[in-house]
Amino acid sequence: THTHTHTHTHTPLKHTQLHAPALMAFHEIDGKKWFSEVNTQWKGQALSLEVEETLFDKKSDFQHVQVFRSKSPFGNILLLDGVIQLTDLDECAYQEMITHLPMYSHTNPERVLVIGGGDGGVLREICRHDTVKEIFICEIDKMVIETSKKYFPKVASAWEDARIKLHCGDGAAFVKSRKEYFDIIICDSSDPVGPAASLFSAQFYESMRLALRAGGKVCTQAETVWLDLDLIQHLAQEARKKYDSVQYAVTQVPTYPCGMIGFLICSLAPESTDSKDKAAAALCDKPRRTPSNEIQEKLVYYSREMHSAAFVLPVFARRAIYEGAEVSRLNKTKIMAEEKVPK
Repeated sequence: THTHTHTHTHTPLKHTQLHAPALMAFHEIDGKKWFSEVNTQWKGQALSLEVEETLFDKKSDFQHVQVFRSKSPFGNILLLDGVIQLTDLDECAYQEMITHLPMYSHTNPERVLVIGGGDGGVLREICRHDTVKEIFICEIDKMVIETSKKYFPKVASAWEDARIKLHCGDGAAFVKSRKEYFDIIICDSSDPVGPAASLFSAQFYESMRLALRAGGKVCTQAETVWLDLDLIQHLAQEARKKYDSVQYAVTQVPTYPCGMIGFLICSLAPESTDSKDKAAAALCDKPRRTPSNEIQEKLVYYSREMHSAAFVLPVFARRAIYEGAEVSRLNKTKIMAEEKVPK
């Protein structure tokens, strides 16, 4: 249900019906201005940050885009529809992991597709891989791209790379247009409400599989085990019908709900693999390449040790995702109950 990310990839339905914006998000405490991330997607809890200055506040054709400078170590904060997308301090924990977990699990990734990710952080990380020849990005909202270039220059630092091709439009439709083309697909989508709902459907996972070459990997933003375990379990069960291996990995992002977000990593075995060996050959929990010393020095969060560690889950999450255990009521997402994820 939350997050985080970086933008819608879809033509919105009537926005107001689906995205209850954070009401009273900016408020005063003892005469000082604060932002609280109040949202119906995570009822009864909210992260708060003190505001130094509002830097940007406009509505695009798709969403409400805001940037403020916080009086905290988190620095500048990007909000979409009142939900924190990234901050100066902790963006590395999301961008590096959603990118390098699939990228370093592949022996030779040449063609990469990013869905969402208009802030440019995932592009910055992909561009560190010299195996890559072509990077397509599908971002529907140009305002997110321009805002990030201005207020998050260290995140939006790779747009000039000649390998990048920007497609402003619907990510789900673009995926369908390419068959057996990509080595890696990274879906940096927003939450499964409104514009991004179709990115959490079984049909979309099927489209992505058909767009992959042999040995290809898909990595999608997949919420938090504390609040959305039933959604994660459902996505994993659906994806297992289509991929040789489906795994879940976590990263710590202090400004996302519960401070922890995860990724569903769906993988195909390399071409010449025997059918009995496919599942093992497709696993992504051990890196198949590692960063050079020069690249590792530039990374803030990812390392080969962090790669493997990310796949070690709390026992309750492991039981639900890998062993089909029933999900406790407290770990269930409101979205599964009320909006029914599209089949």
